[in-house]
Amino acid sequence: MVNEAFNPFKMAQQQFDAVAEKLGLDQATREFLRNPDREYHFNIPIRMDDGTYKVFRGFRCQHSDARGPAKGGIRFHPQETIDTVKALSMWMTWKTAVVDIPLGGGKGGVICDPHNLSMREQEAICRGWVRQIARNVGPLQDVPAPDVMTTGQHMVWMLDEYERITGMKSPGFITGKPLGMGGSLGRTEATGYGAIYCTREALKELGIDITKTTASFQGFGNVSQYAVDLYTQYGGKAIAVSCWDNKEQKSYTYRKLDGIKKTDLMAITNRFGEIDRQKAQDMGFDILPGDAWIEQDVDILVPAAIENQVNAATVNKIHSSVKLIVEGANGPTTPEADEVIKAKGILMIPDFLANAGGVTCSYFEQVQCNMNYYWTKEEVLTKLDEKMTAAYHAVSELARSKKVYMRDAAYMISISRVAEAVKMRGWV
Repeated sequence: MVNEAFNPFKMAQQQFDAVAEKLGLDQATREFLRNPDREYHFNIPIRMDDGTYKVFRGFRCQHSDARGPAKGGIRFHPQETIDTVKALSMWMTWKTAVVDIPLGGGKGGVICDPHNLSMREQEAICRGWVRQIARNVGPLQDVPAPDVMTTGQHMVWMLDEYERITGMKSPGFITGKPLGMGGSLGRTEATGYGAIYCTREALKELGIDITKTTASFQGFGNVSQYAVDLYTQYGGKAIAVSCWDNKEQKSYTYRKLDGIKKTDLMAITNRFGEIDRQKAQDMGFDILPGDAWIEQDVDILVPAAIENQVNAATVNKIHSSVKLIVEGANGPTTPEADEVIKAKGILMIPDFLANAGGVTCSYFEQVQCNMNYYWTKEEVLTKLDEKMTAAYHAVSELARSKKVYMRDAAYMISISRVAEAVKMRGWV
């Protein structure tokens, strides 16, 4: 997930510091917002299927709850680090603020590899995580959700454990739940669709017809799958996706110059979002190295996997044809790469705007749970489209009027909103 040299939290702080300077924020507010309010580290001892015991390390960070309960996913990953969790909790604060929903930023994680754990062992980790943090989370405090390698099933186990501990029904405690258990229609599509709603608006501003564009996607998890889906529905042509291969411990890029259909790839993809390489070859895909997605002759690049993918080493591989980068992942572009992208004149839709569809729909799910009344899928996606479109235009207009980079404009809106809440509360 992260290499030794790359620290996502330092990057998140670097991005924050640069904008705090532009906004002229006072020192106390800067110090208050550049670190998480609270962070929890804990042990999760589990009885494994073979009868032995193993201790897993769990985390939860609540970066800010000035604008509402903390909100953010829980990821299971063998290379999870507290710095990743801290960075993601901070980005969640800006993400909820940029789309103007009344939530803050949180994130959680467990150092484990679900590939090597039975479902019973995974359930035990979920329940153990909740037991350790139950007093510090809840529908009015901190609302978790799925993230990398966690699913709706994991969320139900966590919800059940929380309800056992509190003795109350609290479907609003956690989002990303399956339908029938308090889940929302449209939640599965939300992050990928949200990124493409922003893409659609950006292309209109650039005067480009979406039906004449091509795109290359990094990753083929939930975000990328639905981004490819809606982009092709709008008439765009997806020509490449990259995908991690767990057996080989490396990624490959799958390219089809006449266009990729989501349904074709989904038929040969496992539940971890890994594509069967042999079957892809049989279907006529070119199998290229993992980083080839960034070199494609396309109009749009969508990094939709993990952090630190567009960096000083890879940014110069971007083809001269690229006009738009849409960050479906969290923190895929480093500040060094941002400088090169600025110089190239490529329009960048930053992560905490582009991928805010997921948290927006999580907020919709929480609202529906708390009032115990559920909307149709069409209602959810219409509301999501309205929120994402409004947020995109607010950022775009500020970027143009102040002549600043889109990422800086998005940060300026978010940080101003959170700083104002902190001041109004009298915290600084």
